[in-house]
Amino acid sequence: MNLFLVSINPLELFLWTFRRNEKDTVNLYNTLSPVMQLATGGSMLNFGYWSQEHSEPISAQENLCMVFAELAELSSAKHVVDVGSGLSAPSHLWQQEFPHILLYDVNINYSQLSFGKKQKIEFLNSSSTKLPFTNNSVDRVLALESAQHFKPLSEFVSESKRVLTDSGLLVIAIPITLGNSSLKDLGMLKFTWSSEHYSLDDVKNTLNSGGFEINHEKLIGNSVYDPLADYYLKNREELKKSILEKYPNYVENILYKSIIKMKTASEKGIIDYALLKCTLKI
Repeated sequence: MNLFLVSINPLELFLWTFRRNEKDTVNLYNTLSPVMQLATGGSMLNFGYWSQEHSEPISAQENLCMVFAELAELSSAKHVVDVGSGLSAPSHLWQQEFPHILLYDVNINYSQLSFGKKQKIEFLNSSSTKLPFTNNSVDRVLALESAQHFKPLSEFVSESKRVLTDSGLLVIAIPITLGNSSLKDLGMLKFTWSSEHYSLDDVKNTLNSGGFEINHEKLIGNSVYDPLADYYLKNREELKKSILEKYPNYVENILYKSIIKMKTASEKGIIDYALLKCTLKI
């Protein structure tokens, strides 16, 4: 019997997911992020962009980071802000690929920033709605699978507009709902998908009303949710053993049921995953 299981109060877990304020999101990630690390063997916290060439978790996650980097035109960037930077694994990858850029990782979660400490990246413990930069001081604001937690999203958009130079880019990768999807349609995901469940229309309207023009929009959910779910289901027994070394059985069971629901919701067009590149309106 493992005497070092992570202790999780199911009621607290429910409240963190239901309320989703900044403190709740920090608690949720501190408690459950290691599940992702155990399942993937790495420090990336994104769902990944899967293909035949990228059919393993770390490869798919790094692929998403590099596709995102290309969309953000990091090869020509100078001052890059990664908002909601997680464990900073994407920034470390970008720093290696684009050594000329100055990276600033902004995260409300101090313990995650501490995990990611490396040279050539500046770590800032701050909120997405109060970016610690002067006006017109950066040329890229990135939110790689983090903006679904920003509340209100409009304040993050306003802050991005404030800190970006006139020619700067705001680039977002975000899980979204589609059409008239309701909480009922999400089923179990409304509890286990611990974000604001923004719809694509909500996000686009917020960006447009916040002074941005969307120059590129791509929905990639079929290359995110479906293959991720297939990988977990195919390798469940092995992954379950790793997870149960640190977590009680019900945590893996909830994860398993959520992944099945996630795949079903993707196949039914209830959820998707959007890549958006935006410029300031002239």
